[in-house]
Amino acid sequence: MKATEIRTGIALDYEGGVWVVVKTEHVKPGKGPAYVQVKMKNAKTGGHIEKRLRSAEEVEQAVIDRRDIEFLYTEPSGDGIFMDMETYDQLTVSKDLLGDDVLYLKPNEHIKGLVYEGQIISIELPSSVEMTITETTPGIKGATVTNQLKDAVCETGLKIKVPAFIKQGEQVRISTENGDYLGRVKEE
Repeated sequence: MKATEIRTGIALDYEGGVWVVVKTEHVKPGKGPAYVQVKMKNAKTGGHIEKRLRSAEEVEQAVIDRRDIEFLYTEPSGDGIFMDMETYDQLTVSKDLLGDDVLYLKPNEHIKGLVYEGQIISIELPSSVEMTITETTPGIKGATVTNQLKDAVCETGLKIKVPAFIKQGEQVRISTENGDYLGRVKEE
């Protein structure tokens, strides 16, 4: 495929490794030829690189399956155990590849996984998750007037900042992009 056809989310077989495209930008400078600026994440190590590719440059797309997977649990070593929902195989994902993303996952949660040669190389989190607050300090009287934030710990161990009126046991919605509090989960 040509460099101009590269889009976010596809995988490339580049320089002997599999890279998932995180961001692309097509640049047409006033002087010189147009090029594509590509930010990629290594599927095995999680490292990032940025490359500038000529518009006509050929790159090879890696064949990756996007499958429904279920998060089962985290091993004491920190590795995550997932189940492929098509084959029911249990797959292990290293803690280095998961990073802090594992803190947004509750057991039995369904997400998308990128699978290359039978191994999960990346997971796709939803834009937000719902968690229960398990630990926080009591609210301060009159805190509704000011926009004060306090520390809280969620059921998975994720540490976030929440408004002062949030109590232990409440369900909140959290952004997986930056870990920000988005709001309370309304009970139906």
